[in-house]
Amino acid sequence: MSIAPEAAALHAYLPRSGTFDYSVLSYDLDLGYKVATNRLDATAVIRARAEIDLPAIVLDLVHLRAKRVRVDGDKRARFSQSPTHLRIKPAARIPAGAEFTVEVDYDGSPVPRRTRWGTLGWEELTDGVIVASQPSGAPTWFPCNDRPSDKAAYRIRVTTEQPYTVLATGELVEHSVAGGRGTWVFEREEPTASYLAAVQIGRYVIEPRRTAGVEWVIAYPAPLARRVLADFGQVGRMLECFQERFGPYPFPSYTIVVTEDPLEIPLEAQAMATFGSSHADGRGGSTRLIAHELAHQWFGNSVGVASWRDIWLNEGFACYAEWLWSEFDGGPSANTLARTHHALLRAKPKDIVLGDPGVDSMFDDRVYKRGGCLLHALRLRLGDERFFALLRAWTSERRFGTAVGADFEELAARFSPEPLDAFFDAWLRQTRLPSLTA
Repeated sequence: MSIAPEAAALHAYLPRSGTFDYSVLSYDLDLGYKVATNRLDATAVIRARAEIDLPAIVLDLVHLRAKRVRVDGDKRARFSQSPTHLRIKPAARIPAGAEFTVEVDYDGSPVPRRTRWGTLGWEELTDGVIVASQPSGAPTWFPCNDRPSDKAAYRIRVTTEQPYTVLATGELVEHSVAGGRGTWVFEREEPTASYLAAVQIGRYVIEPRRTAGVEWVIAYPAPLARRVLADFGQVGRMLECFQERFGPYPFPSYTIVVTEDPLEIPLEAQAMATFGSSHADGRGGSTRLIAHELAHQWFGNSVGVASWRDIWLNEGFACYAEWLWSEFDGGPSANTLARTHHALLRAKPKDIVLGDPGVDSMFDDRVYKRGGCLLHALRLRLGDERFFALLRAWTSERRFGTAVGADFEELAARFSPEPLDAFFDAWLRQTRLPSLTA
């Protein structure tokens, strides 16, 4: 069956990642991992609903080998693999609307996949592991339907060598040690996109905190304690600032992981952010990045994009949150920062359409900064009261869902006494850079 036109548009950026043929309801992942040898032996139980009649089920799976597959407990299911996909043919066609369960036993030595944006997915550290999946790295460690609009619940069980601490997507519900190995079980009920599921393994000190009604944790190597606590202690005030402007923090908790290894950029995950030692200098050198990743919990994780085409909904909002934090913390105001970055954008090539930047440019810094400038221009047009009411309505009405740019335009129109069609056309659908105050 051919893909529907609306689905094809949403799928255009990564057409080989994920499918609209079915929707996943939950993943139950049981991972046995040896840090010393980078060996993974795992089982994934995937509960899903067919959106069309399914003669076959296709899962994204990269560099790992499926050993056994069952569909609804039936051993007769056949399967085959390519380097990037696992194709399963059940004994009988699955009718549209029916729920089904796929169980996959798989193993291998997980490695990142090479993409146009660099290597993505499961990656070994000097002494541990990180997962960096955005946008297509999730299949390097579990079979999944890897499209951003397919959100599901997660249960992740990880068993590894006892000296290591495991942090993963979800709330920790169980931890036990036996035979020199530790087992950690995490559960996440809130719908989560596959690229936002993560496992981080290392020798970490765990420091729990609570601020503004939110439980949060900092995990870090003991030798980095002074630098980490100096730089990340401000997260509590960020939570206060962002809850006032964006609405309640959307998840039960927030986890910050700082690795011993330096990282080029921080890593976003559901209710989690991972930073490298390079982001903890003890002098606040990465403050804007800390604010950026926290803001993603509202914009990108709770309210997710239905398509990578609308990535400005994630990155423009997180960028603007950096400027709001600076304003709150007594640094340069959002207005000053917006005007500074607007001037820098004027000097750069104007060949990106913010509302559809293209797969090669979706992580271009101009998308981030132009998205932030759009939001500031909208704030100047609406005034603070209506603008922040709009942001709180966006995070409330779209909580745990997905959206496209047109959804934000429609909501913004409710808060504006004047039509916004020309405003959004100029910012989202033209390459020319509009004025902040036009």
